[in-house]
Amino acid sequence: MNKTLKIWLCLWFFGCAVAQAQEIVFHPSHEPAKKNAPYSDAVEANGFLFLAGQIGMDQKTRTLVPGGIKAEAEQTITNIEDVLKHHGLTLDHVVKCTVILSTMDDFAALNEVYVKYFPKKPARTTFAASGIAFNGKVEIEVVAAKN
Repeated sequence: MNKTLKIWLCLWFFGCAVAQAQEIVFHPSHEPAKKNAPYSDAVEANGFLFLAGQIGMDQKTRTLVPGGIKAEAEQTITNIEDVLKHHGLTLDHVVKCTVILSTMDDFAALNEVYVKYFPKKPARTTFAASGIAFNGKVEIEVVAAKN
């Protein structure tokens, strides 16, 4: 193979690899009730999966689970697991969590649940805000590495 052809093939291959790495995929929801939502449950970019925030909603009944912060935290993480599983990932792939609580008074109770699911300790930000969807006590969004 001549030198010019080798260089052209290398540039073409490298260009294709760069184009693939920069593709952004807006995935539709795996939940039928969320098919027409104005956001994506997951967006894939550069080897990462960015999940929309999840709350303690039972996806079958579309209502918050009863039982307070611990029950909602368990359901929230289950919902995250479901989205990750749909994309071939697990909680072990999570590298960043953002936790929003309705009150910082629930911080310790949230941590009791959280540590059971995230033993690898991904980076995390936690803050309180008023007005979580459906008057929930917690919302969690995550970023997962696909590698």
